[in-house]
Amino acid sequence: MEKMRDNIEVRRERAVLVGAILRGDNDDELAELSALAESAGAVIVDKVQQKVERINPSTYIGKGKAEMIKERVQKSKADVVIFDNDLSPGQIRELELIIESKILDRSELILDIFASRAQTKQAKLQVELAQLEYTYPRLTRMWSHLDTVTGAAGGPSAGAVGAIGTRGTGEKQLEIDRRLVSKRITELKREIAEIDKRIIREVETRKDFFKICLVGYTNAGKSTLMNALTDAGVYVEDRLFATLDTRTRQWMLEGGKKALISDTVGFVRNLPHKLVASFKATLEEAVNADLLLHIVDVSNPDAEMQALNARKVLDEIKCSNKKTLIVFNKSDVVRSQAHFETLQMIYPEAICISARTGLNLDMLKAKIIEIYDGGTAFLRITASAGDGKIQSYLKSHSEILKQEYIDDTVVMDVQIGKNQMPQLKKLKPIKIENAG
Repeated sequence: MEKMRDNIEVRRERAVLVGAILRGDNDDELAELSALAESAGAVIVDKVQQKVERINPSTYIGKGKAEMIKERVQKSKADVVIFDNDLSPGQIRELELIIESKILDRSELILDIFASRAQTKQAKLQVELAQLEYTYPRLTRMWSHLDTVTGAAGGPSAGAVGAIGTRGTGEKQLEIDRRLVSKRITELKREIAEIDKRIIREVETRKDFFKICLVGYTNAGKSTLMNALTDAGVYVEDRLFATLDTRTRQWMLEGGKKALISDTVGFVRNLPHKLVASFKATLEEAVNADLLLHIVDVSNPDAEMQALNARKVLDEIKCSNKKTLIVFNKSDVVRSQAHFETLQMIYPEAICISARTGLNLDMLKAKIIEIYDGGTAFLRITASAGDGKIQSYLKSHSEILKQEYIDDTVVMDVQIGKNQMPQLKKLKPIKIENAG
């Protein structure tokens, strides 16, 4: 049975989906798990939903229900059973013994998807760390491929198995596996910490820009919207977690104003905590943003629940108090008008758009500029003619209505957002006064 755990990938495997619904839990008919499994490349051959009064400590669903799933697995010739629940190591072991098939839980499936999507070194390291931290307490001799047991007369190099203190009767394979994984976790944390420092430094260099971050449920259309606003060329595909890496592009607003807009990894219900922790630096864009655009796919029947789950992740990364603008995307393909109207009642300030067709993008831009400005002020700025910083700042963050050079000074009449005035004052122009 141990060989079942050698490979947790599900690409091209025939899968039976199982959902154990506790009293009071939301019943989505395994729609999201189906999307996750298909996104991972599995072929869904059967679905089983079971209402349970309580969690069985041994098998989660009870031995009788496990036996029933075994029959369904054999009938459908499935390779893997995927649970829409997080299972303990003991529960997975018992279920595999009864069902005689590989068992994956929800978190393992999400981690597998992230592993298959990771492209950059940073994303690959983050996913590997999340996988190892999730798997560490679940080790059942599945990591022996990470190294070779050298035996009682192990190699002379430092840390080699069989070195001083480990000779004699030898160690249990599980103990060796745990040490190997623990060592790798330490190495990954060190590498990720170095990358995190660089990312945080990059974010800090953008403090003079108005920073916008796209957040929301996976596949809500964040990347499509970013492409529509900035011609960023971000990879877009109709599947969950199509992109993992944060991308930041400059966005030119009206009046010469500039903003930085970032596309982040999508959220999902019950996103594994280890994964959120590993991607902390990737989500740093959201933490440091001046404005969050929370993209909601209103064509999805579960749009309200998805919006709430996205808010939970934002709360977890300490973004709950950020200025947030709700954006209803895919409003041109709404399936239920009644459901759409209910969402509009819940979020009356939301802006309805279609990133794909460009519907109402001008309205979205106008609202963002309004937030960017925080109201408008008309000022007359007197600065030294040689002070390039002030002139550059005003060209980037205001509309210059009039400019005149007098001796060694420059006098500019500008229309500027009130939110930009504190930074202007820090640059210490000679004089700031209200323009007639």
